[in-house]
Amino acid sequence: MERTIFKEEHEIFRRAYRKFLEKEVIPFQEKWDEDGVFPREIWRKAGEQGFLCPWLPECYGGAGADFLYSVVLIEETGIAQVSGWGIGLHNDIVSPYIHSFGTEKQKQKWLPKCASGEIVTAVAMTEPNCGSDLQALRATAVKDGDAYVINGQKTFITNGMSNDLVIVACLTDPKAKPRHQGISLIAVEDGTPGYSKVRKLEKIGLRGQDTAELAFEDCRVPRANLLGEEGAGFKILMQKLQPERLVVAIRCQSWSRAVLERAIKYCHEREAFGRPISAFQNTRFKLVEMATQIEVSQAFVDRLIVEHAAGKDVTTETCMAKYFTSEMLQRVTDQCLQFYGGYGYMMEYPIQRHFRDSRIFTITEGTSEMQRIVIAREEGY
Repeated sequence: MERTIFKEEHEIFRRAYRKFLEKEVIPFQEKWDEDGVFPREIWRKAGEQGFLCPWLPECYGGAGADFLYSVVLIEETGIAQVSGWGIGLHNDIVSPYIHSFGTEKQKQKWLPKCASGEIVTAVAMTEPNCGSDLQALRATAVKDGDAYVINGQKTFITNGMSNDLVIVACLTDPKAKPRHQGISLIAVEDGTPGYSKVRKLEKIGLRGQDTAELAFEDCRVPRANLLGEEGAGFKILMQKLQPERLVVAIRCQSWSRAVLERAIKYCHEREAFGRPISAFQNTRFKLVEMATQIEVSQAFVDRLIVEHAAGKDVTTETCMAKYFTSEMLQRVTDQCLQFYGGYGYMMEYPIQRHFRDSRIFTITEGTSEMQRIVIAREEGY
């Protein structure tokens, strides 16, 4: 089905980014996955070529591009199945917090370096005993003169080891009722005394993407690093749910299509009982089933991209898209691995990595169960 949401300038940008991935990333992905690290110089190279935060106004180092440029970056990263790079988080989740809610001084200080790759960002919400329920977080930030003193732990933080700037959700008023009105967001720079990157976590997938535990022990941060108003942290996070979940949906959508296309090629090449396995009715039916789901889902995701870019409120629909596409990606990678038979279970075939990497997306940015709860509540079910 022909897509009509992109213009020629978006496709030119797509080709440029595709070449960048083919030259600078794809040839080394397997090694980086084995090493468990994504090289820092790639961030700088991406920044030099305008692939970081292209939506930022020129005064902050960006190109003032529309949201569709971000869509191109997310899609091509998914199509190339570059699983170990937290570029989507940096570009379209964390940096927008600073742009939307930061002071002019904060924007001038951090955003140009976000665009150049000098600063890699992260957001720290999840705690060892607090996942989807942010109102249960325990990290505190107590005022002391012109500073906040932060104490607490955070876990499962993407870009946790590589970040230069992390936005930390913490309680500035533990006695607030309701509790969420005591949550604030505070930016902490790498090297701040009391802020430590405790350890890189070992995962079953996305191994090239660093995920870490962070600790804050009497960490003194200037009060000027408060993002937005004190006590407005939960509200800010909720306002950004729409783009965050749309980013995940776009990634899962493009990744599903890429995995299926590679599986189709394999099914045409792989023979069993004297003929390609694509000639068997069961294989064809499974391929058709997945292709149909992907095409239908693409139409829905494209509609949300257009409506989000136009400034419409599609928060509930993006929860639906995140829920559906992440579950779809899991089904697609599982079924496609089945086509490979025993080879699908061997480390030499990329499908095993896609199978492992895809598993996180029904969990991250709000589990499938949480999406169902939000959708049911908003729709009055």
